[in-house]
Amino acid sequence: MEKPRRKKRWGRRKVRWTVMGACMVFVCISFVVSSIWSDTRRFSKEKERKAQVSERTFDPAEKKRPETEKTAEPTTEPTRKPVDKTLQIYTYLQGPKSWNQGIDWSGEWGESYMDGGSFGGFGCGLCCMANIYSSLTPYQCSPVDMYRYAKKHTGYGGGMAIDWGYIRRGLTSLGLHCHVERKQETYHEFRENIRKSKCAIVLVSSANSTVHWKNTPGHYVTIFEFQEETEKVFLADSGDPDHNRRWIHLKKVYRSLKTASNWQYLVVSGYDKQKDHWHHKKANGTWNRPSYLKAKS
Repeated sequence: MEKPRRKKRWGRRKVRWTVMGACMVFVCISFVVSSIWSDTRRFSKEKERKAQVSERTFDPAEKKRPETEKTAEPTTEPTRKPVDKTLQIYTYLQGPKSWNQGIDWSGEWGESYMDGGSFGGFGCGLCCMANIYSSLTPYQCSPVDMYRYAKKHTGYGGGMAIDWGYIRRGLTSLGLHCHVERKQETYHEFRENIRKSKCAIVLVSSANSTVHWKNTPGHYVTIFEFQEETEKVFLADSGDPDHNRRWIHLKKVYRSLKTASNWQYLVVSGYDKQKDHWHHKKANGTWNRPSYLKAKS
């Protein structure tokens, strides 16, 4: 009876160990599965986080661009300053005060007497002619050079203000296309004539209007560069440094035209080098040449 009882106990132990072993195997398998699942989940989250960062950092369209396009730096053309045409417009001054004060464009001629008359008192028309010839042609001259030329080639006697006929004759012989005009009845007609021209000499008087000139019985000035947007012109006024090289509305010029004269203004429409009988290359005399004025070859 002893042997069967031992066998029965051994069987129970065997079952118990088998169950315990199975439990241990199950625990191990569960631990391994749990670890694998945890690593997989952590890897998935890390991958998702990297994808989100990539989307926030990079533009998908950027990835598709060629390498040359991504690395190319934007090029911008340097902005060019507009050329100021007025810097090469000649605007001589005629009087002694400008010369004594050392103002640009004034000359020793302001204190000179020529043929019995003071150039500072009568030289405005000759300054206008010198302005036009020096500004519109490849050549240049001073008001004194123009005085001598006019005396020699136009019949002008000198020592007094030059008349319209001598002005037109002198400029025509220098290859400049010009003609004299009377004041039109409307400002519009006058403006159209000036708009079509290169420049003009105008005779103004405070007897007609004091809108710009005062105490001026009669005075020749030159106007250049008509601006259609503003209707202003660049004024060369040899008699007043404060007026010289200033922009002025054309309507002020129109109102100031001297109607007591036979002619009120002269327009210049062009230049023909082949008809220029002078080709004067140097502005002679002692004068204050502006630093911005380029020398002509």
